Amino acid sequence: MTQQAGAGRRGWPSGVDPRNQLNQLSNREWLKRTKSVWYSRPGPRDNLKSSHPATFAETDVVQLLELFTQPGGVVLDPFLGSGSALIACLMTGRRGLGIELVERWANLARERVRRFIEQSSSECLVDPDRDVIVGDSRVVLGNFAEDSFDFIVTSPPYWNILRKEQGMKAEAERLSRRLATYYSDRNDDLGNICSYEDFLDELAAVWRQAGRVLRDGCYMAVIVSDFRHGERYYLYHADTAQAIEREAHLVLKGTIVLVQDNKTLYPYGIPFNFVPNIHHQMILIFQKP
Repeated sequence: MTQQAGAGRRGWPSGVDPRNQLNQLSNREWLKRTKSVWYSRPGPRDNLKSSHPATFAETDVVQLLELFTQPGGVVLDPFLGSGSALIACLMTGRRGLGIELVERWANLARERVRRFIEQSSSECLVDPDRDVIVGDSRVVLGNFAEDSFDFIVTSPPYWNILRKEQGMKAEAERLSRRLATYYSDRNDDLGNICSYEDFLDELAAVWRQAGRVLRDGCYMAVIVSDFRHGERYYLYHADTAQAIEREAHLVLKGTIVLVQDNKTLYPYGIPFNFVPNIHHQMILIFQKP
């Protein structure tokens, strides 16, 4: 087959295909991101980000934004946490909005966004005062019109796993540095629900609203990890995928394994029991028909 003018290696065009309405990637760049395993290689966390008990890397979100949105696209994170999604929006020229239940973490996200804006020349498409909303996503999302967002990316709470008492070395390390080990003590915090089934039911209210506010044909990426609690291993990613398809009426298009090679290994069950060190997350990719 004869290569087209401007084609790259293996005959792939080096520019963006004119039929591509989803992103600004060339076919070759797009091909690389269809690999079902991504390696997460984040840089060191700053002191602000380290104070939050559960964060994810901006660089991982950047890859998702570049794959599933155009510059200027409107992005939602209904579980904002430390604000990684908004930082990634600033890094890529997208408009971002996040919802965070706990005011402490909302203020943290605002401060991180402000610092990033001050230290970079990025176009300011995120306003930390306007675009960080304090509230319960189960309620706040109902204030948005249908088809408001071009992309949703989030990492939801991991039930009450952060509060379980196992004497873990990782938790002891955070306590020794006077860092939070769980989200909050609020009654409406999903991370404080005792029953796993009740937790999934309450989380479903967020997925229903997410499906409503996402534009037709657009995508949602949910970053989750399976976990162990007591003697049971929970397939949280599978339970989440089923709930989203059922409640949000979105279609699961595939999964990406996000490998986290930089995490510390702990001898949980050695020398008499198998307890895995979970060094990966699952990125669940959904599309609204």
